[in-house]
Amino acid sequence: MYTELALTQAWDRTPLDAREATTSLRLSSTSEDLLVEVDAPRWGDPPPDGAPGPTEGLWDYEVVELFIAGEDGYLELELGPHGHHLLIRFRDIRVPVARGLAIPYRAEPRGSRWYGVAQVPRYLLPAGPLSANLCAIHGTAPRRFLTAATLSGDRPNFHQPESFFPLELPRQI
Repeated sequence: MYTELALTQAWDRTPLDAREATTSLRLSSTSEDLLVEVDAPRWGDPPPDGAPGPTEGLWDYEVVELFIAGEDGYLELELGPHGHHLLIRFRDIRVPVARGLAIPYRAEPRGSRWYGVAQVPRYLLPAGPLSANLCAIHGTAPRRFLTAATLSGDRPNFHQPESFFPLELPRQI
């Protein structure tokens, strides 16, 4: 069993182009981990400096982001096409309690697309009930900020748990 999430619009509610709309995230679950699989277009943005792994400031590069919120805060998982990732646990809006957590993650190019798989330990997930949002950022000038949930504000801001949609984690495999 799995749950699939897809982008639906830009942060300002404008429609996505056909290629942007093909970004998807698939969630499956084991007794120990939430497995996160991303399938997204490659935009050719330059990679971050440094080796793949936990990377601060990954939101400044081509990235797909998953937010999962619950009763005691939210988790932000950022996944890049070059093997870089960022995992941050927040207790409140933009108030981190843990950041730069290392998790198993691999990414690989597949033609004009890239595919990544991350394992997030279940103990890092917030307490339920859960809600989520899928987001993506790409481009150098202009930058494109994409989302599944409808967000408010006059500039891109993905840290809006009140706007996330309900998330039912898939049954454990």
